[in-house]
Amino acid sequence: MTYQSEIHSVDLDPYIDGRRRKIGGKTFPTYDPASGTVLHEVPVADTAVVDEAVEAAARALKGGWAAVTPAERSRMLFRVAQEIRNDAERLSIVESLDAGKPLREAKGDIETSARYFEYYAGIADKMQGDTIPLGPDFISFTLHEPIGATAHIIPWNFPLVTTARGLAPALAAGATAVIKPAEQTPLTALMLPEYLERAGVPAGVVNVICGPGAVTGAPLVAHGKIAHVTFTGSVATGKAVLASAASHVASTTMELGGKSPVVVLADANMDAALDGVMKAIFTNAGQVCSAGSRLVIERSCADAFLDRLVARIKTLGFGRGLDNPDIGPVVSHQQLLKIEGIVTASVAAGAQLLVGGSVAHPEGLGGWFFEPTVLLASDPATLAVQEEIFGPVLTVQIADDFDHACALAECTDFGLVAGIYTSDISKALRFARIASGGQIFINQYFAGGVETPFGGVKNSGFGREKGLEGLKSYYTVKTVTARI
Repeated sequence: MTYQSEIHSVDLDPYIDGRRRKIGGKTFPTYDPASGTVLHEVPVADTAVVDEAVEAAARALKGGWAAVTPAERSRMLFRVAQEIRNDAERLSIVESLDAGKPLREAKGDIETSARYFEYYAGIADKMQGDTIPLGPDFISFTLHEPIGATAHIIPWNFPLVTTARGLAPALAAGATAVIKPAEQTPLTALMLPEYLERAGVPAGVVNVICGPGAVTGAPLVAHGKIAHVTFTGSVATGKAVLASAASHVASTTMELGGKSPVVVLADANMDAALDGVMKAIFTNAGQVCSAGSRLVIERSCADAFLDRLVARIKTLGFGRGLDNPDIGPVVSHQQLLKIEGIVTASVAAGAQLLVGGSVAHPEGLGGWFFEPTVLLASDPATLAVQEEIFGPVLTVQIADDFDHACALAECTDFGLVAGIYTSDISKALRFARIASGGQIFINQYFAGGVETPFGGVKNSGFGREKGLEGLKSYYTVKTVTARI
């Protein structure tokens, strides 16, 4: 099939209680970021539709889903993984078109999405409680029970991956879900129900609704029957979500982005460090919460490393995602203007532009592209040092020595991940102790995977996703004690 048939095969109606719900009314556009043209007009779920979805999830929690054994939940999740893999080519094309990312990255994302369901399938029937020794006159034990109906507010940069990251452990724990994908990239989340149905997931267990945050996301988070909210997005929106969830005492998982440092010491393998720095900032055009958007490098090796970095960047080419370019578009015109604004303001404040720095206009493409950019900032207060840009922009800070590098790495209010390249394992492990973040990478940025817990501290949020830690948001512990 051509990519046009792939994109037009997506059912855009919200999925509620096991069926597509025709709602009519307002729509919003989702765009091809490479061309700036509209791919689809997607129906907006208003407060009444949100209520339908949450009520469906609440009914399923106490209905047929509660009767499904942990072993059968495990088998269902394995089947979901297989269904995703069976349709990986179609999903990858749709993801690439909707998000703008290179097709190779989209293919990797779809496999990772399947892997989440596969991983949590393996634990669904092994969530055991404990017995507590209270002496001969008592028996005490704990039960793991699903937390309830959960809301999943999905970001636009990794649409299906982030959906699977929260949904798979929720289903493994026996919870139900209402998913609201970002309005910029809703298509693969809207495709997910067909795989869930074929895997045997009962009606009402997973519901998918779309719309802007103010219209759809806000009433979802505020709904009294939502027991837990999993949110990935900006600090400002995260604070609003926290306040709303608190009004009905829902628990939350908050992943609020970062300004993550990659430290390169003079004793590092410079070839590996260069590859790592490039991958850390230019994957998905820098639109990654854990992007290595700050290079902190020792002065003694900085000039030679930066010369090689700039030379490598000048070889990068633009293109639409389906053509597997080095750099694809950013997701929207709004995002493009944000990137341009931060770069312009930082240069005006004294940052030195080493390469890039401007909106790009690739021939034959009318979408939203920004040049891969490197800024050298001597002042830690520079906007490009402190603000999450979410674009292909790397800010460089020069350190006098290891201790200075550690101090510069800690100069922001974020704490999602941090990386270091060095041949000195003692320094690497000292850095791991000092650096704020939920994940520390040593000699390979983006090390780890589905199995490794992920989350932040400080303004990067709290709670953990991925790995066994990711399950804890979706069940409660009940203690039963009896006198015998």
